[in-house]
Amino acid sequence: MSAEVRVQLSYAFDAYCPWCYGFGPALRSFAEDNAHRIRLRVLSVGLYAGVRVRPVTAYPQLPGQCGRVSAVTGVGFGAGFQRAVSQGTAVLDSAAAAAGMAALRAQPGVLPLNAAEAVQRVWFADGGSLSDVEVYRDIADGMGLDADAVTRAYASWGSRAQADADFRAVRRLRVTSYPTLLLHAPLGTGQLGGAASTAAALTASLDQYLATASS
Repeated sequence: MSAEVRVQLSYAFDAYCPWCYGFGPALRSFAEDNAHRIRLRVLSVGLYAGVRVRPVTAYPQLPGQCGRVSAVTGVGFGAGFQRAVSQGTAVLDSAAAAAGMAALRAQPGVLPLNAAEAVQRVWFADGGSLSDVEVYRDIADGMGLDADAVTRAYASWGSRAQADADFRAVRRLRVTSYPTLLLHAPLGTGQLGGAASTAAALTASLDQYLATASS
């Protein structure tokens, strides 16, 4: 398949979603293996937005959920994350995280999936706050970006507006659980795999779609 006819995919994720974190390695491998035949859009979903913006102690089910994620996907959660959950003062604010994602995505040459992984590592590995502007400076440094440009973008109205645009796009797609990987086809949009899918399973699903589309 040529680059001109790559299949369009959308990935709906939240930076504070442990299942999205667990799905990350499989999605990364799938995206690399199929880079020649897909275009991947990453959308923030706003899992903890509005009245759900609360300290982590308001979500006592989170440690158990992370345990299930590890059991299913093999992904581990860092000591910094464990401390942050234990201390309980960290506030989960997906709008701030989505604005950070938007600020990173806006930088030249940034792959959205790289930005998503970097943001999720801050919370699930290090226990850092995704509402802290200095977090995005550190991410920018780690990705070789202009850190001042990233922090200015994070603080701007434009990044918050882009976060809201992501949330609206996800609602239009009728996505209600996360992570969700969508394939956009001429006859409609359908889900590709699920949170526990392997890279091989995702590729097999893509192969099946392409075989059907060309028959």
